[in-house]
Amino acid sequence: MGDFPGAIAPERQYKIDVGGLGIAVHEWGDEAGQPLFLVHGGFDFGRTYEVFAPKLATAGWRVVAWDQRGHGDSDHVALYGWDADIRDAMAVMDAITTEPSPVIGHSKGGALMIQLADAQPYRFSHLVNLDGLPSKRRVPDVAEHERSRMVAGEISGWLDHRRRTADLARRPGTIEELARRRGRMNPRSSFEWLCHLVTVGARLDPDGWRWKIDASMRFGGFGPWRPEWTMTSLPGLGMPFLGVLGSELEDMGPGTLLHHVAPFIPERGRVEMLEGVGHFVHIEQPDLVAAMVLDFLESA
Repeated sequence: MGDFPGAIAPERQYKIDVGGLGIAVHEWGDEAGQPLFLVHGGFDFGRTYEVFAPKLATAGWRVVAWDQRGHGDSDHVALYGWDADIRDAMAVMDAITTEPSPVIGHSKGGALMIQLADAQPYRFSHLVNLDGLPSKRRVPDVAEHERSRMVAGEISGWLDHRRRTADLARRPGTIEELARRRGRMNPRSSFEWLCHLVTVGARLDPDGWRWKIDASMRFGGFGPWRPEWTMTSLPGLGMPFLGVLGSELEDMGPGTLLHHVAPFIPERGRVEMLEGVGHFVHIEQPDLVAAMVLDFLESA
């Protein structure tokens, strides 16, 4: 069990040293091609793109994905945070190219890339956000002293959580058991796809399979940062921008609708809603989303 139609393993896999931390990188396509970066969401890993990435690679792109710290084959660390993930992204991009490149981010990865594109637009030729626009409502103004107090509370809570979970290990099981557990968060994914994810995102220990994701990480917890704050950066983006939303609500998704993001769409951007599609738009409809992305990259 583990084979899935259309899933193609990366053609190249290696690690990049980021200040002593090993970040696992996965590539599809011609190594001499123009780089295109894929950024995964929370509790995912680079090889969740094994169906989607090859469709972009066949168009000539050198498709580069990486496992965020604590995910997949990247190293685990004592603490995790939003800014640390952004620094890791910068290190991967710097190791691949110094030229502006298209970047596609899903979920948390999409929100991360909005912030990076706002701070360092020279890295981006195009930005695609796959159901990672995290605003359900207009973000209220927060006074600086209130924001500082909120960050302090987030840090304290995160440190308390880390102390409680420092020695935890993920519960082992069979491929089927791990697939069913993930299915609670990915209810629209097929059981065959979930079993495939176990074979590429978990390891086989003597007592069973375990997800490689650090057991200290918590659902929805990105450290002392609120991803909704990135929405205030969206209107100022100067590169061509494409947002793709799924209309079907899932626990892992932000539940964002078109009218939530309409006031924030940048001048060179547009947002499309896919009806009848859930949070993992590129997994549910890989052909459709790949075609949308390739058309966007050619025409924008």
